Amino acid sequence: CLKKDASQLLDVLKTSGLRGRGGAGFPMSFKLASCRDTPGEVRFIVCNADEGDPGAYSDRYIMEQRPHALLLGMLLAGYMAGASWGVLYIRAEYPESVHIISEAIDELDKAGLTGDKILGSGFSYRFKVIKAQGAYICGEETALLSSIEGQRPEVRVRPPFPTQQGLFNKPTVVNNVETLACLPFIMKY
Repeated sequence: CLKKDASQLLDVLKTSGLRGRGGAGFPMSFKLASCRDTPGEVRFIVCNADEGDPGAYSDRYIMEQRPHALLLGMLLAGYMAGASWGVLYIRAEYPESVHIISEAIDELDKAGLTGDKILGSGFSYRFKVIKAQGAYICGEETALLSSIEGQRPEVRVRPPFPTQQGLFNKPTVVNNVETLACLPFIMKY
């Protein structure tokens, strides 16, 4: 994928029709393109893994059983959006997920799939794992961004949207675990 232009991958994603699986069903390709088209030197991909609904464990399953699908999805999203950072905001009640994701990131580091100029491309990307503090409101993307910034997790007024002014007022795409984990499979065309 890194040998192709990001716009080609965005076209494939748009054709796939992938929508966010966190409830709103917003087209992922639109978010990534909006983030990419917003001026800025730093952009973020944020994974909302703060699964707060009682009895919901789909995010946990993916993080613990298919961590590389999630991480590669974030990496691909970063490439398409022009982001250099992937931030995983993982529910504090999932310490095993934090551990497994951290180990999987180390594996990607050793394989040369993170850092500067990945696989000889001009694309650089790094991951940061944050253990969430357990506030239900952080399931909402702007409250989650405020929490990452060390502020009180409160819903922000829109516009501006996170793709324009998100994490630390930089262009940011927020998607959940299930949505991001789909990307590697879509890009295997």
